[in-house]
Amino acid sequence: MNEGTRRPPQVLKEGEDIHVELTYDPLDIQTTINRVRSPKAGAIVLFAGTTRDSFDSRPVLHLTYTSYVPKALTTLLTIAKSVHARHTLTSISVTHRLGLVPIGEESILIAVSAPHRHAAWRAGEEALEECKSKAEVWKREEFGGEEGGVWRENSDVSLARRQRRASLEEVVKVEDGEQEDR
Repeated sequence: MNEGTRRPPQVLKEGEDIHVELTYDPLDIQTTINRVRSPKAGAIVLFAGTTRDSFDSRPVLHLTYTSYVPKALTTLLTIAKSVHARHTLTSISVTHRLGLVPIGEESILIAVSAPHRHAAWRAGEEALEECKSKAEVWKREEFGGEEGGVWRENSDVSLARRQRRASLEEVVKVEDGEQEDR
């Protein structure tokens, strides 16, 4: 994107409770939290995915995200609606940044609110994993030098990580019993 060329954010909403957005602008954590804030919610969970300075022991200069915007917005909205219904959320907001994302800046913000914390925790992680595996958003890691950059899939969740998450979910179920979140 050229300096001085501003692309407006692309937004889809379902009522006041579901918000998805693709933008070239830096992401604003407080705005995202405010989108899901409600007197009906006892918990707000925010995930902020940030650009780290290395991958696999190689220095990363920045990330660049691209997308097929119309399809990605529809996919993000489908994910948000599904997670909202499955976890009986109060609200959900998913905002993904496109274009160049410098080190230390956020590329995705997912905020969920729910009456109880366990639903919010589970919904936040589920929304992230579904966005990474389904949304038509692609990432390029720029390493600089002769190596240049590498396009990566967002869905590179390892089997060990999925198994670890499943084990943790079983522990939570055993510890929680049939009790309601506090």
